[in-house]
Amino acid sequence: MTRTHPFAHEDGDDKLHEECGIFGIIGAAGDAAAATALGLHALQHRGQEAVGITSFDGSEFFTRRALGHVAENFSSGESLAELPGNMAAGHVRYSTTGGSGLRNVQPLYADLASGGFAVAHNGNISNAMKLRAELVNKGAIFQSTSDTEVIIHLVATSRYPTMLDKLVDALRLVEGAYALIVMTPRGMAACRDPLGIRPLVMGKLGDATVFASETVALDVVGAEFTRQVEPGEFIEVDFDGTVRTHRPFGNVAPRPCIFEHVYFSRPDSVFNDRSVYASRRSIGMELAREAPCDADLVVPVPDSGVPAAIGYAQESGIPFELGIIRSHYVGRTFIQPSDASRHAGVKRKHNANRAIVEGKRIVLIDDSIVRGTTSMKIVEIMRDAGAKEVHFRVASPPTGHGCYYGVDTPERSKLLAGRMDLEAMREFIKADSLAFVSIDGLYRAVGLAGRDPACPQYCDACFTGEYPTPLTDLAGRKDREAQLSLPVNEDA
Repeated sequence: MTRTHPFAHEDGDDKLHEECGIFGIIGAAGDAAAATALGLHALQHRGQEAVGITSFDGSEFFTRRALGHVAENFSSGESLAELPGNMAAGHVRYSTTGGSGLRNVQPLYADLASGGFAVAHNGNISNAMKLRAELVNKGAIFQSTSDTEVIIHLVATSRYPTMLDKLVDALRLVEGAYALIVMTPRGMAACRDPLGIRPLVMGKLGDATVFASETVALDVVGAEFTRQVEPGEFIEVDFDGTVRTHRPFGNVAPRPCIFEHVYFSRPDSVFNDRSVYASRRSIGMELAREAPCDADLVVPVPDSGVPAAIGYAQESGIPFELGIIRSHYVGRTFIQPSDASRHAGVKRKHNANRAIVEGKRIVLIDDSIVRGTTSMKIVEIMRDAGAKEVHFRVASPPTGHGCYYGVDTPERSKLLAGRMDLEAMREFIKADSLAFVSIDGLYRAVGLAGRDPACPQYCDACFTGEYPTPLTDLAGRKDREAQLSLPVNEDA
């Protein structure tokens, strides 16, 4: 079950949001929580609603969870002193499954028959509702509404003898996407789903082993990047530093999320062995070849449109200029009661550089169009500043389908590309022209020859509607709606 954050997109931030970021470290000589807080700070862009850290001191687990940003909750020595030990894991989140509230803030912890068990999860289990109903019928009592707790109950009820076997047994029952960091009294484990939809990397910090959603977190804590955790791989790390790796799910053709290259990851990260910045610049170059424009300036929609705009300018020969200035000091305003105030929210965040754009033909570059409301307002801001023409170019294909793998996605009826063709979208945002990079162009930009329809190398379901796993909970909901003769949204 994927539930959109109740306040998502209400502040004019018309973007898709990754659900969360995770970080874990073992063997950190007593300062594991401090390293975890620093790593989570580097992953703050992946989740800004809540943060949690759990540590282990050799005999006891300690947890601190809070709503808000990392710096607001883990910047003091006092807060970190509550988390002793040389092993710790943390999590920053948006809510998709389960909604907001402290009870859903991770890492989730439970005392199992085999000892303490803490888990930080990035992703979304697409059959969580079905599994949860089965567990409740057997007597399970859930403390949260997070799909992650399903994993804990499956581990707790597994009849296998070892923790590794229990966790593998549990994960064989789940569908969807997961990157997990698990802590037990015997050490740390990390794993990715067999398709590798969500990212996870591994590094070394002295004698400590580190896991993180992105390489930038390793950079910030001073760790050396070792390698990515492979799709379907399960890695165990003991307190003596011994690393064991397992491949319990066999070899499956991986399908990592291609939107990591487009928007989710920080541009200074490496994803799937490729620089994210280089991918985004290459997307802009592909876009310039596929959708050229006779214009005076290339202007990025900051900040996420900057690398693609640089690539577009380099390939087209049109000068790059910062025609929009973004304020980095605008707080997140959850409730915007009117269209006027929503428009004011966009203007507080983005302001036209009138001296640059007035009288010019502008090519605006953004990473994506979701609902289209912000794109429309950005075009309006450019026209109000005197731009002669405003052409919109998008560094991803049309986002016309929902994501069920850990991304905060509006239902399809609210996705602009889910309900309009290209010309209707152009009219909606009031641009002089509109073009998206093609799906093959996107694949070329990330270093491939193009998309292989028979075996796509990435998960691109938000663009193509081709989901790489079953969507059991969605299918069940559609069946119930059909039985009740309710309208069925084909991609809610």
